[in-house]
Amino acid sequence: MSSRPVPPQLQPWALSQLALPEFGEQAALQLVTGDASNRRYFRLQTSVRSYIVAEAPPETEKNEAFLVVREALAGLGIRVPEVLAVDLQRGYLLLEDLGDQLLLPLLKAGTVDEHYAQARGILLLTADAKDANQCLPRYDRTLLEEELSRFGIWFVEALLERTPEETELSLIAALSEKLIVSALEQPLVLVHRDFHSRNLMPQPDGQLAVIDFQDAVIGPVTYDLASLLRDCYIQWPAQRVDAWALAHRDELYRKGLLQQVDDEQFLRWFDWMGLQRHIKVLGTFARLYLRDGKSAYLDDLPLVITYVREIVHKYADREPEFAAFNAWFDGSLLPLIKQQPWGAAL
Repeated sequence: MSSRPVPPQLQPWALSQLALPEFGEQAALQLVTGDASNRRYFRLQTSVRSYIVAEAPPETEKNEAFLVVREALAGLGIRVPEVLAVDLQRGYLLLEDLGDQLLLPLLKAGTVDEHYAQARGILLLTADAKDANQCLPRYDRTLLEEELSRFGIWFVEALLERTPEETELSLIAALSEKLIVSALEQPLVLVHRDFHSRNLMPQPDGQLAVIDFQDAVIGPVTYDLASLLRDCYIQWPAQRVDAWALAHRDELYRKGLLQQVDDEQFLRWFDWMGLQRHIKVLGTFARLYLRDGKSAYLDDLPLVITYVREIVHKYADREPEFAAFNAWFDGSLLPLIKQQPWGAAL
């Protein structure tokens, strides 16, 4: 829970937008959750219905982007929260309340196929979002490099307290270059960038709602697919993941959204995109802990590390850059990781 005080004008503002100022203290804000950013969400319960009131400080949060992407997704027929009122100057948003049900706890061995098929259906819609090309930034080399740089700065140096030598920096750079080239050669689609089970919300009417989309870009076709199928918060057998990935490839092709790509190349795109994401996430989660005091993300590091090691090892016998990174990670970083309270079981 955040210790930051609730802005005193947030609740009166929300009530005034609903023309319900007489509710006063009877409609107090209740903190629902914060997230990896500085945004916070509060539930406002009235006698008629409940609403979500977001506090998103404009100096750090992409509120204009949130509104633009929301319109783009809604225009594709994707279920997103309705925006009822906005104060961009103060960073206040009054939103539809989509409830508390996340997809994550519903994912079981017997239900995951159906849930993931529905989620991949959303990705088929975003893959056909032609108008989004005009209003969203590109997932370009600069952004990919910045994301990957978090690994060395925040995970290796800051969290593990290990300063890489020049040779180690070189092998990190060599692997990063392979991942960047692979990402940039892929067909472009609308990319949510955090399309996973904590940002997907099943609704009572059977729809699957999407939240937390303000960082969307135009980028690689496999990015959101890797976020979904190699979720940082839940793991599935590798063969099952590959089957889902190829089924999505086939559906993209049938709908005319992708040229024919053989299994090997598509899975390489998918694997390497997921590896880029997970190397970035190691740095991001370390930063959330060290800079922002959000210690819960440490508990998610072991699964992310498992993904990184799995994919690096998978390609180590074919790609020298993967082999060098694999040997360094397991030989130099893994012993340090196992000394951490959150990494002892690895």
